[in-house]
Amino acid sequence: MDLWKDLVIVVLRIVTILPLMLGVGIFMGKRSIGELPVFDFLVVLVLGSVVGADIADPDIDHIHTVAAIIVIALLQKFIVTVKLKNRKLGRLLTFEPTIVVYEGKMVEKNLQQIRYSIDNITQMLREQQVFDLTQVELGIVEANGQLSVKLVPEKEPPTREDFQMPLRGGGYDIPIILDGTLQLDILQRMGRDRRWLESALGDHQVADVFFGALTSEGEFHYSLKGSPPDNLPPLNH
Repeated sequence: MDLWKDLVIVVLRIVTILPLMLGVGIFMGKRSIGELPVFDFLVVLVLGSVVGADIADPDIDHIHTVAAIIVIALLQKFIVTVKLKNRKLGRLLTFEPTIVVYEGKMVEKNLQQIRYSIDNITQMLREQQVFDLTQVELGIVEANGQLSVKLVPEKEPPTREDFQMPLRGGGYDIPIILDGTLQLDILQRMGRDRRWLESALGDHQVADVFFGALTSEGEFHYSLKGSPPDNLPPLNH
């Protein structure tokens, strides 16, 4: 009987903790998990420990876990606010960008300072399709550990400006049909109505469409449900 009681407690805790964690995550702000600053990483680590202990041990008072999560979120928000207002403190709580390659040469002192090996840097260069160190004018290890590279002018890819070609804006999709559901507010914001959409779909209905979008240039395209292309490339692992 105690086993079933403990299982029910664990399930109820998961059901209450997940919405709370979602709210806390939204409150703390949008960050890429793979690019978390050190302080934010520690916050996530502590939150995981608190939540894990609470879910795994039914004897822990649940209200204490909830209070701890809220306090951690408020503390994180406070520290982030202070960091934005005080750059000196911000530098203490995160890593600064570090120059590791300059004018085709490794900066040994800086590599030792951030504890990166030559192999680390050469691998990160190869990941950016750079196989010749002399082609690099500036290489910087950013606060998130990624390598930013500026090539020497002779090796930089040409731009439209170099060829004196006219500039044009890039296109992007604005979804208006998602899995057979019309996003009417977006359609109207794009200056279109149902009559226009019905004309664009022709013999098809909105419910038949898996994905439909207007491009930023006003062109409409869509994919029907249950009609995969016949010429998909045979990609297998």
